[in-house]
Amino acid sequence: MSAMLEVELKSVVDDVARRRANVERAGAMVVYAGRLEDRRWDTPDRTLLAKDHVLRVRTYRNESGARAELDWKGPTRREGGYKLRDELETRVADPDVLAEILSMLGYEVSIAIDREIVQYDLDGTMIRFEHYPRMDDLVEVEGEPEEIERAIAILGLPRDGFTTDRLPDFVRRYEERTGECALIADSDTGDSPFDVANA
Repeated sequence: MSAMLEVELKSVVDDVARRRANVERAGAMVVYAGRLEDRRWDTPDRTLLAKDHVLRVRTYRNESGARAELDWKGPTRREGGYKLRDELETRVADPDVLAEILSMLGYEVSIAIDREIVQYDLDGTMIRFEHYPRMDDLVEVEGEPEEIERAIAILGLPRDGFTTDRLPDFVRRYEERTGECALIADSDTGDSPFDVANA
């Protein structure tokens, strides 16, 4: 198990190939490429959501196999223009069995998120490009604030595009701009993937 303070910013990506080339020229190394599945679990009355807590099973799948993590995230704070959350995570040997255990305890999947990602390490800073079934491509940068700023400069994207916004905010802006319903999971039917605005 590891405990950490998550510090991050996100932005829409205009040209993934170009931005990836920028970070690779700066020496960033690919640490994972493949599918990333998030399943957020909560009680039927959304007790965790009401406290701004997240209980998540995150599964990475690619041609090398699958691995999974169980994460807890505490309430979101915003300091100095960055999003911060306390986070605990531990590896999971069998995410399907864990899902069954959580179901038996009365939890249910409140949000499913599926995307194809390419994740880089740039001197200890994480840069992750995310492609959803139907939504804008995003990039997330996570690390220490000064290293986040360095990574943003290397990406070459406008600094004011990087925000502390959550995924529902990006979904809303995509839908307002395009008139289409965003799809953030393979199982989406075209209904809103979020039942509340601050998921």
